[in-house]
Amino acid sequence: MDLLAGIGCACAGLLVVLAAALLGVAYRLGLLYQLWHKVDPRSPRHGGELVAEVLKAHGVRFLFALAGGHISPILVASEKVGIRVVDTRHEATAVFAADAVSRLSGRIGVAAVTAGPGVTNTVTAVKNAQMAESPVLLIGGAAASLQKGRGALQDIDQLSLFKTLCKACVSASAVRDIVPTLRKAIATAQSGTPGPVFVELPIDVLYPFHVVEKEIGGTKSARGLRGKAVQWYLQNYIRNLFAGAWEPRDVSPLPVQVPLATEDEVQRCAELVSRATKPLVLVGSQAMLPPTPAEELRAALEALGIPCYLGGAARGLLPPGSPLLLRQNRRDALRDADLVLLAGAVCDFRLSYGRLFGRRAVIVAVNRDRAQLLRNSDVFWKPRLAVQGDAASFVARLARSLRGYACPGDWVEGLREADRKKEQANREKAATPTPQHLNPLDLLYRLDALLPPESLLVADGGDFVGTAAYIVRPRRPLAWLDPGAFGTLGVGGGFALGAKLCRPDAEVWVLYGDGSLGYSVMEFDTFVRHKTPVIALVGNDACWSQIAREQVALLGSNVACGLEYLDYHTVAEALGGKGFVVGRPDHERLDAILRAAQDACRQGHPVLVNALIGKTDFRDGSISV
Repeated sequence: MDLLAGIGCACAGLLVVLAAALLGVAYRLGLLYQLWHKVDPRSPRHGGELVAEVLKAHGVRFLFALAGGHISPILVASEKVGIRVVDTRHEATAVFAADAVSRLSGRIGVAAVTAGPGVTNTVTAVKNAQMAESPVLLIGGAAASLQKGRGALQDIDQLSLFKTLCKACVSASAVRDIVPTLRKAIATAQSGTPGPVFVELPIDVLYPFHVVEKEIGGTKSARGLRGKAVQWYLQNYIRNLFAGAWEPRDVSPLPVQVPLATEDEVQRCAELVSRATKPLVLVGSQAMLPPTPAEELRAALEALGIPCYLGGAARGLLPPGSPLLLRQNRRDALRDADLVLLAGAVCDFRLSYGRLFGRRAVIVAVNRDRAQLLRNSDVFWKPRLAVQGDAASFVARLARSLRGYACPGDWVEGLREADRKKEQANREKAATPTPQHLNPLDLLYRLDALLPPESLLVADGGDFVGTAAYIVRPRRPLAWLDPGAFGTLGVGGGFALGAKLCRPDAEVWVLYGDGSLGYSVMEFDTFVRHKTPVIALVGNDACWSQIAREQVALLGSNVACGLEYLDYHTVAEALGGKGFVVGRPDHERLDAILRAAQDACRQGHPVLVNALIGKTDFRDGSISV
C-alpha cells in the first residue's frame, strides 16, 4: 500500500508539473489571453492609429521623420489626426528638430525613423539630447518580431544600441502593448532628469491584420505534421499579435515626477546668501525645464537682485539691458565671489571642472541629476550645500524667502563696470579691419543691432558661433538654442526647423560656421517644402578655425583644417531658397544686405547669407578639446 501511495503521489506531482508547464507554454503563446480578448481578422485598423492617438493625447503637434516602409502606418495615421508630419533629409535632423520642439514647448519632442540604417543615423542626435537633458521620444521601426535574427531587411539589435543613450529602450511585442508602452516611455522621458527614450515598434504591430497575415502567415495548404505545426504556430502568433488590439485604453499622459528641494534646503541657502557680500548666480540650461515658467524664473532673479551669468538655453532669460546680466569676465567674477549659486550649471569643462572658484567661496549647487550635481566635487571643489532638485523652482522659492534682501551695490556696480570695459574692448576689436574679408566681430555686432524682439537664435558652429556668444544677445527667454555639453556640429537645420514650427512669428537665425553648414545645408529643401522660412548666416572663413588655431600653434600643421571660400549661397538658391554673399567690398552696405535677407524671409523664403570673414585673435586660448 505504501508503494502504491508513493507511486500515486509521484504521478500526481508529475501531473501538476506537466499542467504548470502546459499553462506556461499556453501563456507564452498567448492562448490564455486569447480566451478573453477578441481578434478581428477583418478589421482594417492598424497599430499606427494607436501611436497617433497617444501622441495626440500628449499634445504632440509635430512628428519629424524620414519616410520608410517600417513606419508608414505611423506617418499616415498621425496626419489623419491633425499632427503635422515633417519629413527631413536626414534622420539626425528629425531628432534635432524634435529636440528643439521639446526645449521650446516644454512638451515631448517626437521623431520616427525606419529600421536599421534609419535608426543608426540618429545616434549622434540622441546622444546630444541625452547630454542636453531634452525629453525626446524616438520611435524606430523594426523587423517583425518573428523574423528577428533570421536575415530580415534592416534587422539589427536596436535596443542594445541605445541602452547607454536613453533613459528607457523598449519594444512592443503586440498591438495591445503600443499604448501603455508609449505612455510610460513619454512619462519616463519627462520625469526626473529629462532625456531621450527609444521605443521600437516592429512592422507586424503597425500594419493591419490582413497585411501581416499575408506576409508572415504561411501557406494555407501545409502538408505533413511538421508543416501543419508550423502553420498553426504562425497563425496563432498573428492572432496573439492582434488579440485585444482595439479594446478601449487610456491614452492620457501619466504623471511626470519632478524632484524638488526641501524647505530646509531653501532656508539654508537663504541664510548663506544673506551673509554673503559678493554673491553670484550661474544659471544653466536645466533651469529652463518645466514646470516653472521662464517668466517666473526671471522675476525671481530680478527680485533677488544678484548678478547673473546665463549659459546655454538660459541665455535671454534676462533682457539685454538688465543691470543684473553679466556676459564678460566670468573667470574673474567667479574668483572674487564669496558665494556662487549654481542653478542647473555644471562643473564640467565649461567651468574648468570647478577650478574657477575662490578658495573660500561658498558654493551652493542645485541640479536634478546627482552625478551632474557633484561633478568633480571630489577633486577641485566642494559644495557647502548640494541640492538634488529642480533649479528653477528652487530659485523661485529662494526669492520668496529673501524678500527685502538687497545685494551689496558696490559688488554689482564693480562687475557691471568690468563688463562695460570688456564690451568696449570688443567693440574696438570689431572696428579694426582684418587683413582680408569682413571682421566677424563687426558682422555680428551689425546683426545684433538689427535683431527684432521676436527673434530666435540657433548656434551651430565652432569659432564663429563661439564669437557670437559674446556679442549677439537673445532678446527673450528660450530664444537661444545651442547643442549643449556634447558640442555637436550639425544641429542647425533641425533646430531651426523645430524652432520655426514652434514659433512661426519669430525671426529665426541660424549662426553657422562654414564647416558645420555642410552637415545640414540640404535641409534648405526641407525649409522650402514645409514653408518654414529661416535665415542662415554663415561665417565663411574657409577653415575649421577652432581646431586650426591650436593645431598650427602646437603641432605646426594645418592638415585637414583647410576649406575653400565656396558659394554656399548658390546651394541655397538651387534648393529653392534665397542667397546673398557679402565680403569686404560690401562693408558699407552690410546693414542693407542683412535687412534684405530679413525682408526675403518675411516674404516666405528661406535665406542663406554667405559672409566671407577674416581672421582675428578674439578667441585665442579658447577650448577645442
